[in-house]
Parts: sequence; structure tokens; C-alpha cells
Amino acid sequence: MATVAVVNNKKEKVDEVNLREDIFNVPVKVGLLHQVVRWQMARWRAGTACTKTRGEVRGGGRKPWRQKGTGRARQGSIRAPHWVGGGVVFGPKPRDYEFKVNKKERRLALKMALSARAQEGKLLVVDDFGLDEIKTKKFVEFLKGLGAEDALVVLPERDEVVEKSARNLPTVKVLTVDGLNVYDILDYEYLIIKREALPKIEERLSR
Repeated sequence: MATVAVVNNKKEKVDEVNLREDIFNVPVKVGLLHQVVRWQMARWRAGTACTKTRGEVRGGGRKPWRQKGTGRARQGSIRAPHWVGGGVVFGPKPRDYEFKVNKKERRLALKMALSARAQEGKLLVVDDFGLDEIKTKKFVEFLKGLGAEDALVVLPERDEVVEKSARNLPTVKVLTVDGLNVYDILDYEYLIIKREALPKIEERLSR
């Protein structure tokens, strides 16, 4: 069973915790991680883009001019696709981009993402953030002390002080255990987990 140091807000080691092998030391398969990230991004797509075909554009009921005798090319409607203001050919219509990924695969991919950060030495467990009030400057100093300015911070539950201290930092994101996902773990260089969140992560991935 692998162990990781627990540090305080001054990067001083205060304890050690054991990481479960079946969650934080799983063989990483890039293909599965890629599939789950695609699945997440597909679910986020609104799919609301919509264009009108020639049958949906208003107007164009009358033939613009007679079929023969004008010297011009024959036309049937001013709403044909080659007319300005006409319909769109093969344009986007509202659709759902989501595809199926099994729950077991999603859970395994989350374990792989956690394992990848642990194996790279970029998983940090902290005992305290050292924040008595909402203060972005203090939170930046805390991250610099850890050497992890591009990080995903995982909390056991909502914490307004930490969330509001970090919300203006473009390279930092704060999530609770319930919101932990593959995309965000891989999107940030470091994974900072509050000590109390570890049992909840293990409980979530043991279901």
C-alpha cells in the first residue's frame, strides 16, 4: 500500500496516509481515459444549433419569373439555397451528442486518472489551507509554497472561504468529492486533496 505525506499550509509534513492500491495505483490505459473525456465533453455540448431549410424560410411561395422567355435562368423560389436569404443545405439541426459509456468504465477511468497523478508524484494531500477569511492573495501564496499553481483542489464538502479565494485564479479549480471527474483531473497539472476528502473518494469508488 502506497503512502503519501500530509502537509500543512507551510508545506511542512505533519503526517502520512495510506492510499488504496485499487484506487490510486491502477494501471493507466490512455484509450479508456480518452473515451471517457470524449463522453464528458459530448454531454456538455448544447446541441442547439439550428438552421432553416428552403422549406422553413419565410416567403418564396411565388415563382420569381416565368419559366421561359426572359433570357434568365429558370427559378422556382427566391428561398432556394443559392439565393441570398435562402435556406441552408445540410445545416445543423438540434441534436444530442451524448453516447453511452458503461458505469464500470467511468469508475475505472476515474481511478486511472487519480492513479496517473499519484504515479507522477503530483497528488498532494493537505491538512489545512491556512485561510481564516476569503483572501485570494493568501491562497496564491499557499499554492506557491506547494509548487502547485496549476491545480485541481478537492474538498470533502462545500467551503465558501476556499471556493471564493480561488474563483478568480484561472489555473485553479475547486470541486467537492461528488463533482470529481476525469476531465478536470487531467486538465490540471496537480491534484490537491484535503485530507478529509480521501475517505469520501474511497467510499465513492468502492460502490
